[in-house]
Amino acid sequence: MSFIVTTEKVNKSFGGIKALKDINITLPRKQITALIGPNGAGKTTLFNCLTGIYKPTNGKIIFHQENGKNVEIQGKKPNQVAEQGIGRTFQNIRLFSGMSALENIMVGCHIRSSCNFVSAIFNTRSFKREEKAILEKSYRLLKLIGLEEQGNALAGSLPYAFQRKLEIARALAINPSLLLLDEPAAGMNDQETLGLNELILAIQEQFPITILLIEHDMKLVMQISESIIVMNQGALIATGTPHEIQNNELVISAYLGT
Repeated sequence: MSFIVTTEKVNKSFGGIKALKDINITLPRKQITALIGPNGAGKTTLFNCLTGIYKPTNGKIIFHQENGKNVEIQGKKPNQVAEQGIGRTFQNIRLFSGMSALENIMVGCHIRSSCNFVSAIFNTRSFKREEKAILEKSYRLLKLIGLEEQGNALAGSLPYAFQRKLEIARALAINPSLLLLDEPAAGMNDQETLGLNELILAIQEQFPITILLIEHDMKLVMQISESIIVMNQGALIATGTPHEIQNNELVISAYLGT
């Protein structure tokens, strides 16, 4: 089995509080993996370490590129991590609310832009060609999430579930090989969660991508995940298939309940 990310004894402390304790995980390439655990388990802290928002206190995070090159990304800035091919959404939506839905996606596309500031000023042929490609790509992503009719609407005016999907589309705009989704179903009703389920499966089918998601909706987790990582109080307590996790006594005691 091929892996896209490996962590080696990753720790993160905030003063005297140890939020992550010797985290060792391997993410299978081109699979959907869920990261679950009770509130305060350290899940979002791990996401923040993976994406450069936090620098681990110690330990390694190794990103395995498609070309076989291994890159240590711990301590890199968020834009540098994104350039490696890691995109994410946030537990609290972070869209540009005063920009249109289309413009939000275009912002994500520009991280892969090859034209520089001078090209934009002089509106060169290469700049116009690239901007056209970015516009077309952004419309394709709007269609993927079912918002092609709302492209000109301000992101902040969209219904909550649409904003969640738009944030996923913006993350996809950077052409990630690893997509991190932080509680994508939070605040959604059953029908909206079903639509999200279908969207995540469609993304995996259409893109050569690995997905890691934090989620508390166990029905969603069990339906779409191929593997599950369980954390509690900053430590890793179990990994396995959905069936294995459902029947793990330690996980039942710490999180799932009887």
